[in-house]
Amino acid sequence: MATTWTGRGGWTLTHDGALVALHHRGSTEEFRGAEAARLNVRWWFFRRTLTVADAGGTRRFTGLGRRDARAVRATLARVAARGHLGDALARASAAEAALARHLDDSIGRRHWVAYDDVAAIVAGLPTADEALAPFSAAERAALTHLLTSRESAALEFLQRDPWPDVARANARILASELEHERAFLDGVERSPLTTEQAKAVISHDSRVRVIAAAGSGKTSVMVARAAYVLHRRLVAPGRILMLAFNADAARELRARVDARLAALGLDASGVEVSTFHAFGLRVIGEATGRKPRIAPWIEQNRDVAKVEEIVDRLRDGDFAFRFRWDLFRLLHGKAGASLASAQPDSYDRATGTSGFATYRGDTVKSEGERLIADWLYLHGVEYRYEHPYVHDVSDATHGQYRPDFYYPTVDAWHEHWALRADGTVPDEFVGYAESMRFKRDLHRRHGTTLVETAWHSILDHSGFEELARTLESLGIVLDWNPDRPLPGAEPLAHERLARLIRTFMAHVKSGSLTRADLEDRLTARPTFDTARTRLFLDLYWRIHDVWEADLRAADAVDFDDMLARAAGALEADPALARWDLVMVDEFQDTSRTRARVVRALLAPGRRHLLAVGDDWQAINRFAGADLDVMTHFAGFFGPSLTRRLETTFRCTQATADVAGRFVSRNPAQLAKSVRSAAGTGGAPVVVVRVAREEDIPGAIGARLRDIARKHPQASVDVLGRYRADRDLLPREVPRGLRTAFRTIHASKGLEADHIVVPHLVAGRRGFPSTIEDDPLLALAMAEPDDFPYAEERRLLYVALTRARRTVTVVTVAGRESPFVLELLDDPDVTVVAASGERDQVRRCESCGEGTLVRRRGRYGDFLGCSTFPRCTATTPLA
Repeated sequence: MATTWTGRGGWTLTHDGALVALHHRGSTEEFRGAEAARLNVRWWFFRRTLTVADAGGTRRFTGLGRRDARAVRATLARVAARGHLGDALARASAAEAALARHLDDSIGRRHWVAYDDVAAIVAGLPTADEALAPFSAAERAALTHLLTSRESAALEFLQRDPWPDVARANARILASELEHERAFLDGVERSPLTTEQAKAVISHDSRVRVIAAAGSGKTSVMVARAAYVLHRRLVAPGRILMLAFNADAARELRARVDARLAALGLDASGVEVSTFHAFGLRVIGEATGRKPRIAPWIEQNRDVAKVEEIVDRLRDGDFAFRFRWDLFRLLHGKAGASLASAQPDSYDRATGTSGFATYRGDTVKSEGERLIADWLYLHGVEYRYEHPYVHDVSDATHGQYRPDFYYPTVDAWHEHWALRADGTVPDEFVGYAESMRFKRDLHRRHGTTLVETAWHSILDHSGFEELARTLESLGIVLDWNPDRPLPGAEPLAHERLARLIRTFMAHVKSGSLTRADLEDRLTARPTFDTARTRLFLDLYWRIHDVWEADLRAADAVDFDDMLARAAGALEADPALARWDLVMVDEFQDTSRTRARVVRALLAPGRRHLLAVGDDWQAINRFAGADLDVMTHFAGFFGPSLTRRLETTFRCTQATADVAGRFVSRNPAQLAKSVRSAAGTGGAPVVVVRVAREEDIPGAIGARLRDIARKHPQASVDVLGRYRADRDLLPREVPRGLRTAFRTIHASKGLEADHIVVPHLVAGRRGFPSTIEDDPLLALAMAEPDDFPYAEERRLLYVALTRARRTVTVVTVAGRESPFVLELLDDPDVTVVAASGERDQVRRCESCGEGTLVRRRGRYGDFLGCSTFPRCTATTPLA
């Protein structure tokens, strides 16, 4: 019913629902909803006045009575508030009712409430703060008196987070399904599903990440999820896609799905199981009418050999490339993230000093001097390191002067100064500037020739160019020969550098990175050794371009290109993504390109993703895998639910505890508390220390014989870090034992009663591998893991968790891997000698990174650190 107020000036104001009409002198102005805020009641010259706010100012209508003034003010506030909030409150009221119906219906049918279904219901609703933005604090407080009860309830809905209601509904649904579907959950696999597994199966949310510990039955969850959605008629068979990492895993998954669904009387014929690669090829063929061809060197697993072939072609046809390839391999290949942080690796018995081994066999005092010495040697320059100066300048407080290098053929001396790019001396080098002045003055006074280089210029290579010009001007002939015999330090092998290039390429292609992208990353990360990285990038892009040209010439693609094209096709044509449930196995090994494919499969909306993996077992970085895809799952795919499988049916509790504590030292790994289904206990992990490398086969043989006596029909896997570790196996193994050698990478997904890790030692071909964790790789990864040897740590975790009964690790005394030193601190690890008797190991208290080993000196035997010469600490024999 309309209400009208009349002013003494002959004007009237009428309110009817959302409309307020002002009548004056035969004309009418209408104010609908929020426009009523232009009207107000104010005092003007001691009279109550109706005001109208216009663009040009304020109009006033006087003659409003006291009682009417209060009523008009309240009415205008109510109409304006409802005008501002009306649409939002109407939508909120409808959404609240729709959500309540959806939750009630889902609970009644015991169907999981998916995130995207709820998100669609509340889509477009403003937050309470957004809806109330036009109102002051006082006006907000008055809203309770201005809104109807239904409008107030709608506003409260905007203020309330709906997701706790959804969580409560799903908790009821989960409990109900666990009860009603008990028979199904007990029979879907050969063994009844655990509560952890059943929860992962029933949680049919939009995006579910299942973090599965080793041996926890992740494949059972995938098979059971397929059976569950068919059993409950949530998804049709032809709308289920299961993606596996490799062909073997896909075949196993296909067989499991067929067998279990058939046993349940469910139709599995439409369920698609595929590798990412086969799936990508099919998508491209369907989208373009032309299925691409994978390059033969990729199909034959000869990708590293292909890089070597390209390098050989470039070296043969381009002297500049050959020089830079050899320069990196020989001078920079074994350097880390920062040359300034390099550790000594050699000891000069004649002088009793630690330092850095050169190719000629010298021990020099700094990494910069090593670079110079190796450069000189590879150029055929005769030099003497720290040769006594030609003039005796020693005195009571100073020994004889020994410049860094002496060139006898031209009678010239060379000093390599520790100077920064601005010519200053590092603050910690107290007295260094005075020493420089003294040495320069000596050469001036005695008329001797002094060649000078600086640390910063050697680091960015410009110093070598200047050094070459200086030496040639003195009459020294430079004869660069990268194939010169190297009696001293070991260089980086061509094959290992080619493997580093290929791994880097996998990440570049997976991330669709350009030259500019990598340049931006290098600029943004000052911790990188810039000169080394730029040299590497120069080599990489030359090889990359030839690789791409060879692909075009073969009318072929590599896997990364193919997956990128498949993702592009799915993104361009959503109709190609026709699956309602997508399940991905080994998700920790997913590359960014694979993640893009998965995201495109979900793009049409209201789809379901189940991603199963274990970040502790992420060991395929060499193939482009990016662990960040799993650890930051929601950032890639959207809001998600996480389920955990923390019961292992494989390992003993002792092995699970040792492996878990070891891998969890890296704080970037997702936390888990792994429990053995067998209960507490189990044999300790045994570390066998042998005296020499050649004693390893004998120690392994003794272990195999011991296993054969106790478990005659047991299976034993010897898991090496490298294929060459196969040579460490004894010639004969006991009859009855099922013994096999595998690399740890090849053991993924397998298990054996007993596991032997044959060569856990330090060194360039040791475990952890230094080349596989080269900091250069972090440049091509979005979120590099800065924890030392992160990938290698996970690799050892995989080896340990292949065991059903026992784990034996073999190391060499004095060459223990840093991983062994960590294991020594674990209460569930036992150390024995090759004889089988308990062995006592003393860690070096000085560096904490080595063990004390018996050494012989000029004054008798003593205990020294195994990391010598990096650590020179000694301890007298007890």
